[in-house]
Amino acid sequence: MSDLTDIAARLAHTAPERPAHRDPNVLRWVGAYTASMVGDMVFFLALSWAAVQNGTPAQAGLVTAVSAVPRALLMLGGGVVADRLGPRRVVIGSDTVRCVTVLAVAAVLFAADPGLWLLALLAVVFGTVDAVFMPAVGALPARITHKDQLARVQGMRGLAIRFAAVVGAPLGGLGVALGGAAAAFAFAGLLIAVSVPLLISVRIRDLPADDASAARETTAWRDLVGGLRYVRRHRVLGPLMVAIALGDLGFVGPLNVGLTLLADERGWGASGMGWVLAGFGTGAGVAALLLTVRGRLPRAGCVAAGSIIPGAAAIAALAHAPGLPVAVGTAVLVGLLTGLSGAMCGALLQTQSDPAYLGRVTAVGGIVSLGIAPLSMPLSAAAIGVWGTGPVFAVSAAVCGLGGVVALCAPGVRRAELPK
Repeated sequence: MSDLTDIAARLAHTAPERPAHRDPNVLRWVGAYTASMVGDMVFFLALSWAAVQNGTPAQAGLVTAVSAVPRALLMLGGGVVADRLGPRRVVIGSDTVRCVTVLAVAAVLFAADPGLWLLALLAVVFGTVDAVFMPAVGALPARITHKDQLARVQGMRGLAIRFAAVVGAPLGGLGVALGGAAAAFAFAGLLIAVSVPLLISVRIRDLPADDASAARETTAWRDLVGGLRYVRRHRVLGPLMVAIALGDLGFVGPLNVGLTLLADERGWGASGMGWVLAGFGTGAGVAALLLTVRGRLPRAGCVAAGSIIPGAAAIAALAHAPGLPVAVGTAVLVGLLTGLSGAMCGALLQTQSDPAYLGRVTAVGGIVSLGIAPLSMPLSAAAIGVWGTGPVFAVSAAVCGLGGVVALCAPGVRRAELPK
């Protein structure tokens, strides 16, 4: 009987696995993540609208920006929480808290007009919950599929983000048009609520014994220090984090505040800026779709690093586009190349990390993208005011390209491959 059991176990182990895009368990997770991201987009639009209606533009800017403070300060701790408690439990708890909070604020806004203080409190709560939600989301894919499918899941996640960006804003605008900020908040809460039962139905794989033991440090502080040490000493993750930081620093400024100033300078207007952003989103969506369909690209480290450099050159070229059609085409190229490098970097973070550390690894990446990179936006705006768009876009492109150079100079990144 024991021999038959061993044979059955070996057959199960060697049986071909279902691709992630055909796995109902993965699709339930993608559905939950998509609903949550669309809810986020509706929420932020409703928050911006309500803040503008209840205060000055400066006050509205503070309300919408205040959520970034707890997110940046607490995210490393959020990675520890995700690794200690398990990412599925943390994601379910986070979405539940966000749903209840947003629906409660919607109910208050239906009944009264409490002013900016409630909106600021809501933003702080949302940012605090995001600090544990984001690392847990990054750690969850390794628990729901096999390692050779993680790159494909990363592509599916990228498609979900693009879908949320396209659909979320119109849905938020519809909610505001039908019932004001209160209705939009209620709509956001209901969308986030959709994710909870889907997440509960997702099956989780147990960590291997060695990975599970790595997650059990004596204190949360030792977990935090151990995670940072793990990233710093890793031959792929360490230099990859530096490359991601430089790439985001050079990318975020030009493609946010810089693009707005460029559109105003060239007379493209808001609609023209929208077309450029749509071009970028299209290119990034194609890159995510490519990874979803292919599941694996050879020489992943070289692709991740190599696509950063021409993407940076395209950012510099955007400031010199002779007209809107050329700018849109250049934006498609920027989106395709930076989207490909971002997707491949995300896939390498997923596949190169031990699952027991993924929450903390994701948290470090989140600090880089959400804590460091946004600093380039006010700096870019101030620099454009002094030197103009061309020089600032060129400097930003050089910083972004330096990230690719750092990655290519790191043997671990250059030789990194995705699992077969």
